[in-house]
Amino acid sequence: MRTLAIAVLTLLAGTALAAAEAPGLQQLRTQLKTAQEANDKPAIIELSRRIVAIAPNDSDTWDTLAQTQLETDDLDGLGRTLDAWRKAFQRPPAAIGDFRAGLCFKRGDYQCAEQHWLAFIATKPSAADVATNYDNLAELCAAQARWADHASYRTKAVAAQDTAARRVSRACAFLRLHKWDAAYADMAKANKMDATDAQVEEWLPQFERLQQFLPQIKPLDAQIAKSPNDPAVAGLLLERARVFILAGRPLLAIDDGERAFKLQPASMRPRIELAEALLDAGQPENAAKLDVDRYLRRGEDKHVSDQALRELGMLDARLSANPKDADALVARARILRALRQFTLALADANAALATNDKSAAAHFEAAQDLDGLDRQKEALLQARIATELDPQNSNLWFFRGVLERQRADFAGAVGSQTRSIEISESPVALSEREQCERRIGKTAEADADLRRIQQLAPQK
Repeated sequence: MRTLAIAVLTLLAGTALAAAEAPGLQQLRTQLKTAQEANDKPAIIELSRRIVAIAPNDSDTWDTLAQTQLETDDLDGLGRTLDAWRKAFQRPPAAIGDFRAGLCFKRGDYQCAEQHWLAFIATKPSAADVATNYDNLAELCAAQARWADHASYRTKAVAAQDTAARRVSRACAFLRLHKWDAAYADMAKANKMDATDAQVEEWLPQFERLQQFLPQIKPLDAQIAKSPNDPAVAGLLLERARVFILAGRPLLAIDDGERAFKLQPASMRPRIELAEALLDAGQPENAAKLDVDRYLRRGEDKHVSDQALRELGMLDARLSANPKDADALVARARILRALRQFTLALADANAALATNDKSAAAHFEAAQDLDGLDRQKEALLQARIATELDPQNSNLWFFRGVLERQRADFAGAVGSQTRSIEISESPVALSEREQCERRIGKTAEADADLRRIQQLAPQK
């Protein structure tokens, strides 16, 4: 009887406690609803934690807590939440596996994410959830450049729940595989399903633009497919990458550029084409890994000129046959400098000097590249060597004078510009000398130069 009495008292105490807690719990739920309406995510997380601490069987609030932590990248907190959620149930909800996959994906553990998403799909959730998880798996494959698997998961997402947006996503997946007919069939279907869908409106004009280039692309596809791993195919890959760039498809250009660069790592044309595609794709940090910066010179059409690419290709071929061809190295450096890629240009100029340190052209090129890198002191040293090796070159003296002026050696600059003018008179050299003469008080000489400039000016 005494034992029974204790049990009854305990039960009554528990009931009383639950009754006392109920108003507090209800208040927390009201506050949580308000926080959700205000999209106050820190408050949502804190209130959800308090609720599940009191009501650990409340799966909806666990779900809210995990979803908010995932959205705010509170990954450590999410990991602890999922562990606690699992312990709160004898049969853990399948949603835990879905969130675990999302956590793994955000941490870059793609194998773990794929495993958990597939396991979640195996629990046979709703068609909408299945489709969403196949969408997630497709994104996971895209992050790993697994394009065939990417397209396969897109197909499964469409099979689970067919929408215009998913058709567009699969069409884009087919583009990465160069399955042009399948891609355009999906885009046509998406447009027919819902022409007002945001994805359709965004991508349809891009597909129409690319379609204009397919007559150039398809023959290149066939040629490349014949010998995909032959080093000689690099030229075809670069040709196709160029078409993709012009068609506004930088990701496809990156695929070809990377393959060409692996086949010809010492060549500059694949490096520049790949970098241009990376810049167009909004990946300047990856272009920088190729020593190509965001200031790559483009034409009015916003592309590197065909002429520059052709010339780089020809010089690459010369250097492939003879890596110590100093003239070819200097010529290639000159093109790279014109593209504002001074680091690469200087590397070629230095390679030319390593082959022939008596080359005035190589020293002159190095001087210009160093100047482009704001290393004027070193540039001036190279310019002086260039004028010593080729003292009858007016351009060398002119550039040396410019560098001397930049370093406030105005007397030296006057002397260098005088040598340049004596070899070949030019208004620009006279103008440089006139400015420097005024800086050191040689007003009469400066006035004389100014009159001479006026005499040389074309008569209107």
